[in-house]
Amino acid sequence: MDVERYDRTRPAYPPRLVDHLIAAAPGREILDVGAGTGIEARQFQAAGCHVLGVEPDLRMADFARRSGIEVEVAKFEDWEPESRRFDLLVSGQAWHWVDPIAGAAKATQVLRPGGVFAAFWHVPEPPDEVADALADAYRRLVPDAPIDLKNVPKQPADPYGPLIVKVADGLREAGGFGEPERSRHDWERVYTRDEWLDQLPTFGSLTWVEATVRQEILAEVGAAIDSMGGRFTARYATVAITAVRV
Repeated sequence: MDVERYDRTRPAYPPRLVDHLIAAAPGREILDVGAGTGIEARQFQAAGCHVLGVEPDLRMADFARRSGIEVEVAKFEDWEPESRRFDLLVSGQAWHWVDPIAGAAKATQVLRPGGVFAAFWHVPEPPDEVADALADAYRRLVPDAPIDLKNVPKQPADPYGPLIVKVADGLREAGGFGEPERSRHDWERVYTRDEWLDQLPTFGSLTWVEATVRQEILAEVGAAIDSMGGRFTARYATVAITAVRV
């Protein structure tokens, strides 16, 4: 994983989601689970919160530290909070790596009463011309891929629906939370050809592909974007699940 590329190209989270979570929490002590390179942590920090990240990947943790985020390296299930307690636990693009029951149980330990659990994910959807160019090139150039094209950006009717059900079930089974709630935030972003091609290699369908083949795929996607004038508008849905510690 190219952590600099990941941080440079992956989008931040909708400000209204960040503001809502801060307003819902009883204070401004935040734990960021799966902090990655610090994308959401920097947003919460800029809003006046104190953020501690927990991240199992040392490379990502080091990047986040260089950007001013305090990070401890560990899997969340194994992490030792000691006596520390938090007002808000956030997890952006990461909670699917956490055991839904053990993670929820750990969340009950680290959140104060009234504290908020919030996991959220982006679902990007470029125009059909861009998505189809990627899918066509992928099928032709990587015919034996162990990853199917579900990882090619395309919004289903219920983005991350099965995963959110699993997270909600984990919260209920662990106990200590009120009824989980879902939310969805729709927004758009304009991409140039170079910006989109810079981000594509960070998606799971391409991270493992051999470099020369990946470049062929990117060239075909780039040609599709060129035919649209060199830029396009991507739709995004940011979906979240929240629950309050009782």
